[in-house]
Amino acid sequence: DYSIQKYKVQLFLRFCCGIIRKRSDVMNFQEISTIRQSCRNFDAKKQIEDEKIQAILASARLSPSACNGQPYFLTVCKGEKAKQVARATMGMGMNKFSLDAPVQIVISEMPYVKSAALGAKLKGNDYRSIDIGIVCAYITASATELGVGSCILGWLDSAKIKDE
Repeated sequence: DYSIQKYKVQLFLRFCCGIIRKRSDVMNFQEISTIRQSCRNFDAKKQIEDEKIQAILASARLSPSACNGQPYFLTVCKGEKAKQVARATMGMGMNKFSLDAPVQIVISEMPYVKSAALGAKLKGNDYRSIDIGIVCAYITASATELGVGSCILGWLDSAKIKDE
């Protein structure tokens, strides 16, 4: 299990994985964007291989961001930690399916690098939210290419996740 590190977190998104299909050949972007969908039917008994998780994280590392600042931290949660994170997304009866996802990737917003902070102030843009959206797209596209289902969730209790 990977433990959730203690960071000052302003925003969390969640990514849940489950095997949706197997494919041996490489897909092009058009194929990925055509078949990718939010998966809400995970098989809790199927685990995701560490090699696939590492490949997904490698794709995330390559995602573009303002001034290449990558203002986020990715925390991979498996086992009981994944279930704890899932429970933090289930307020008001939402996202019950997330308990069956064997892996959760928590994306924590981090401070800007100085150049991106200056650009954000001058232009009035929240580049961190844009960058987090881009890394989510890279994560879900990579997962799809590897035959792993995903669902991005923003409905969550960030305080519960931070406490875990």
